[in-house]
Amino acid sequence: MKTARSLCAALGAVVLSAAVPATAQTFPSRPIRIVVPFAAGGGADIIARIVGQKMGETWGQQVVVDNRAGASGNIGAEIVAKSPPDGYTLLMASSALAINPSVYKSVPYDAVKDFAPITQPGLLPNILVVHPSLPVRTVKDLVALARSKTGQLSYASAGAGTGTHLAAEMFKMMAGVDLVHVPYKGGGALISDLLGGQVPLTFATLPSVMPYIKAERLRPIAVTTLERWPGLPGVPTMVQSGYKDFEISTWIGLLAPGGTPKDVVAKLNAETVRIVKLPEVSRRFEDLGIQQVADTPGHFAAYIRSELEKYAKVARQSGARVD
Repeated sequence: MKTARSLCAALGAVVLSAAVPATAQTFPSRPIRIVVPFAAGGGADIIARIVGQKMGETWGQQVVVDNRAGASGNIGAEIVAKSPPDGYTLLMASSALAINPSVYKSVPYDAVKDFAPITQPGLLPNILVVHPSLPVRTVKDLVALARSKTGQLSYASAGAGTGTHLAAEMFKMMAGVDLVHVPYKGGGALISDLLGGQVPLTFATLPSVMPYIKAERLRPIAVTTLERWPGLPGVPTMVQSGYKDFEISTWIGLLAPGGTPKDVVAKLNAETVRIVKLPEVSRRFEDLGIQQVADTPGHFAAYIRSELEKYAKVARQSGARVD
């Protein structure tokens, strides 16, 4: 009888182990897909391709970057949220994941429950820039000009509900100024009109305007990170310009579907962090204007929750909506 019970227990263990998803010991055993919910060429796409290439070299498995643009990242995010939680379908998201729940009437995912944060490879600092024809060189100058021209000074954004839009709305609330919003359909058209002087200012992602700052075609006023950007040491932060707690950047983060085994998440985290800290990748990030982060799953999860709260407050107070 004892032998029979032991045999049954052994058979049960075999059946149970067969039902358990692949763990980090066998992961990855097939190609991995990184869904980028934006068009090729942006910050999330660039980072996904850098990480994907190095990851594939290490593990000997193909890592495919799949661009699924649309609805400010909601389409790609939904694909990953509804994918099997096995680590083979990942999302290279941006701040839009934390912004969209507050500016859209509804989104097809829960930004906390439907994803397992892996790490934030980096973030794109935002920077307040103006056309050289605008007679301002500091945030104080801009505030004074805006108050002297109430409702007459405009700012451009990459679109309603984007990070560039909410950064400006945060500035309006903190500074107590009235600026007119001019939304564009993407950053390309915005930068073109800004260079031409059709719009006077914007809160842009640093990589998108760095070449024009260096060529003195745009004037940098302040960065929105807590520390100055090393490549622009003479440009102060918004905090240094008198706006406490003004921190808003476009972060890029790698996530798996909610419920992905913790050991798989840990393996993905360790490999991505290793890649981001490689000397050649660090140099590439710096050249592109990307700030290296490479945090833990727990830290990234807490950061997403804080970002959801921040953008909910800004959207509520400013009335920013997409639909």
